[in-house]
Amino acid sequence: MMRSLYAGVSGLQNHQTRMDVIGNNVSNVNTTGFKKGRVQFQDMISQTIQGAARPREEIGGVNPKQVGLGMQVASIDTIHTQGSLQTTGVKSDVALQGAGFFVLRDGDQQLYTRDGSFGLDEEGMLVNPANGMRVQGWQARTVDGQTLINTSESTQDLNIPVGSKDPAQETTEVLLASNLNKNTPLIPDNATEAEIQNGTWTVEYDIYDNFGNTHTMRIDFTKVEDVPNQWQANVQINPELDVQPNQAVAVGGVDSADNQTFLVDFANDGTIQQVSNAQGGLVDQGDLAVDVTFQVPDAQVPVDEQTGLPQGPQTQTFNLNLGEVGAFVDSMTQYASQSSTKVFSQNGYGMGYLEDYRIDQSGTITGIFSNGTTRPLGQVALASFINPGGLEKAGENNYVETNNSGLADVAASGVAGKGKVISGTLEMSNVDLAEQFTDMIVTQRGFQASSRTITTSDQMLQELLTLKR
Repeated sequence: MMRSLYAGVSGLQNHQTRMDVIGNNVSNVNTTGFKKGRVQFQDMISQTIQGAARPREEIGGVNPKQVGLGMQVASIDTIHTQGSLQTTGVKSDVALQGAGFFVLRDGDQQLYTRDGSFGLDEEGMLVNPANGMRVQGWQARTVDGQTLINTSESTQDLNIPVGSKDPAQETTEVLLASNLNKNTPLIPDNATEAEIQNGTWTVEYDIYDNFGNTHTMRIDFTKVEDVPNQWQANVQINPELDVQPNQAVAVGGVDSADNQTFLVDFANDGTIQQVSNAQGGLVDQGDLAVDVTFQVPDAQVPVDEQTGLPQGPQTQTFNLNLGEVGAFVDSMTQYASQSSTKVFSQNGYGMGYLEDYRIDQSGTITGIFSNGTTRPLGQVALASFINPGGLEKAGENNYVETNNSGLADVAASGVAGKGKVISGTLEMSNVDLAEQFTDMIVTQRGFQASSRTITTSDQMLQELLTLKR
């Protein structure tokens, strides 16, 4: 009977443990990124009263006789199933759809969490505002004018410098993809102003110098008489000024005589064929580009380092790209359709300030500047584990690595099975109240039954003590 008493006690204790876990689950039903716990039971060691016996010729085998000594907790597991995503509309809130954890830094310690309720601190660092832990990732760097994010480097604190300056970028490439109407009339020698306007297709677009000043680039296209499918282009920088700045137009490294004009030839299928000028400059393969150079006003005159003498006015050169030979898309064409500038772009811009940012599904943080440009600022790192159930809860919705979780595999979203980053949402707790209440009833009955075992054993002991009467 003493065995039944202690078996009942083990039932009481361990069902209480299970109730503690259920109570913790229920209390965290609204905790962001919380993962529920589950208690598994197993029987305790059994006392063998009689061992097993093998069959003999005279008699069959005998099974062992054992009395169980109660039960114990086998494991308390963390169930890492996906929680529901709730839209918050806060751009710094992020949730993970799929496997993985966000990486946080607290001093020299790294922690892992599914709670993506992040924000910016005074220094522009992306942090968990509840505890100040800094979100880890990879900061973007500019190399040779290209913004790159190297996810093979060690992670670092992510910084989003809202209000910081974006320096001006001079125009180095202009893409022109107009259609020139095949049926445009020729301009006679004694043409009136109206006939000149009717026979000329004019394109104007703003370009930028290294100070961020805007300059008007104007190109006038007119059909060449007696040469089928050929147009003359006349380039002018800042044509609205009374005093025109010095400029040059070169094709294949050869300057045009008037520093303004070049010729464009089209094939019979309407695609661009070549560009040239009267001085022998020719480009008829690959991208057909014309070099345009102009004087930058109010710029400091460069000085020759050897002679110490001024070299002349500061100039700027950009490529006027008319497209690829034989191409229809993003290239100039000549069809019997209205002349247009459907695709037209340039890569320069003035100085701006970082006004806003967005986080996409790969975790890339893109800055939005007041000058209309966008640029990657960094990327959020994600960690995955071979055995996420082996992680140890460290409080504040965080986990730490253990011997049985495996080492953290830190990489970008989508790598090695890591999930997608959903901005403007948070992952809710994966606690199911219906399931927890059902487990609560079963746990209560198990606790109650164990207490009845103790009560009944006590009554049997009481009967034993009264035998001597």
